[in-house]
Amino acid sequence: MSVVLGIDGGGTNTRAEIVSDGKVLASGHSGSIKRLRVGAEAAEANLRALLKDVFAQAGVKGVQAASCGVASASMPGITEWITAVFNDFGVEKSEVVGDEVIALDAAFHGGPGILQIAGTGSNTIGRAPDGTRESAGGWSSRLGDEGSGYWIGVHAIRRALHAYDREEPTQVLKKVGEIWGTPKMDDFINLGDSTPGPDFAALAPAIDELAEAGDPVAVSVLHDAAADLVKFILLVRSKLRRKHSLTVEVPLAWTGSVIEKMRIVREDLFAGLHAAAPEMPVGQKAVVSLDGAVWRAQRMASTSK
Repeated sequence: MSVVLGIDGGGTNTRAEIVSDGKVLASGHSGSIKRLRVGAEAAEANLRALLKDVFAQAGVKGVQAASCGVASASMPGITEWITAVFNDFGVEKSEVVGDEVIALDAAFHGGPGILQIAGTGSNTIGRAPDGTRESAGGWSSRLGDEGSGYWIGVHAIRRALHAYDREEPTQVLKKVGEIWGTPKMDDFINLGDSTPGPDFAALAPAIDELAEAGDPVAVSVLHDAAADLVKFILLVRSKLRRKHSLTVEVPLAWTGSVIEKMRIVREDLFAGLHAAAPEMPVGQKAVVSLDGAVWRAQRMASTSK
């Protein structure tokens, strides 16, 4: 009987499951384990607390295999410290991969397809039948991540400031000022321009609420976020067709709160893809990335027997 561990280390939260022969023995969540977001000390504390929780729930002292997907997997030292923590918890075999890898495998179990991630950050990844990957976007919050929660927060403020200069109506600055506790414009700008800066991605739900209420700045930002996601998906589709001689459509899967929870973005995304690639199969529900981590851990456990 194989007991395995899957971890999805998102930009905001981390989730884990311990599974044995298809049965979930334990599940839990904690804060982010992304060092760039919370710092090395907090990241390790969050990971250890999560593992302590799920191991206690499952009543186990170790697992045969563990797969951890985290956005910063390629950064120096990330694999080493997560592996060291795993060793302390009796993990026999483990891997640390990008969050896009576990999301791809949650959707396609090693097969071809395109995945759009749009949560705190964004990324578009396609996988050809031979396993080769093509991508677009995902160049970090400051340099890219168009269509992400971070992008929505930053661009809503920028456009709202432009609207303020032109004396055009918007509630974005008022709402963000309430969230930040900065009723005066000088305080607002100082906080927004500080280093380290505020959590712009955390503003996305409020921008979505304003858009649903008809705020013109918020609406324009969400429309443009969806348009950027459509462009990236079509670019990856084009790369797969051009570089890998694909003539059939590969399916699209997606994950992340921007698409899942923001109606305007989701409807624009589906409509844009249908107009440009009407034969492309598009998933109607969000992929659960954690399922991909569990699947990969199960595969590791089975090959090590």
